Amino acid sequence: MCRHAAWLGAPRTLAELIHEPEHGLLRQSYAPRRQRHGTVNADGFGMGWYDPGLAKPEPIRYRRSIPMWADANLPGLARVARSGCLLAAVRCATVGMPVEESATAPFTEGRWLLSHNGRVDRDALRDLAEGAESACDSAWLAAAVFRRLRAGCSPTPAPATANALGEALAEVVTSAAAKDPVARLNLLACDGVTLAATAWGDTLFHRPHPDGVLVASEPLCDGPGWQAVPDRSLLLATADGLRVQPL
Repeated sequence: MCRHAAWLGAPRTLAELIHEPEHGLLRQSYAPRRQRHGTVNADGFGMGWYDPGLAKPEPIRYRRSIPMWADANLPGLARVARSGCLLAAVRCATVGMPVEESATAPFTEGRWLLSHNGRVDRDALRDLAEGAESACDSAWLAAAVFRRLRAGCSPTPAPATANALGEALAEVVTSAAAKDPVARLNLLACDGVTLAATAWGDTLFHRPHPDGVLVASEPLCDGPGWQAVPDRSLLLATADGLRVQPL
């Protein structure tokens, strides 16, 4: 349930995640190929990107609670939204969860963006989350990660950010999984200079490029170079490279 994708590297447009690849997120919204839970992602979509011209290093976000294919304005926006750090997602809502913009990824606080692919019992997050913007499980997960980041992160991007972002995801995922053993906790987060992702219960892939790296729930095309991330792993990517380590 849900699919997400991100890019870190030389500036690209959101269309290169959504519309241009044969199996980009638009296609994955109605015909995902490797999704293990759910068959269509029509309960909303969202994306975020960073504009280096802004005074604060905070992302620009666009979210809708309608199917991606139903937004006539999206193709034009995706062609001009350009950044060295992009994140986008399509949603298949967990049964019983609200279908509304506030329940749709990416969630954001300060410079951080976060998307969740999976499900988790909210009781597993009660001691971790505060200030969630929606009753949905994904919003609670985002609130838990943001709380952890506020407690341990520098207020401005720095070389240590990669470790801090990865540690926040790892701590929240392993803590929630200990209380909900059947949780699926694939998270994808960024801060403009770092990408971090977890594979915990669903698919995750990365594809290195000479000018950056793609990270996605499933390959955006059938070209070579896509590498599966092992389950229960943490992926970290910065301008200095990419590493995958067990959780």
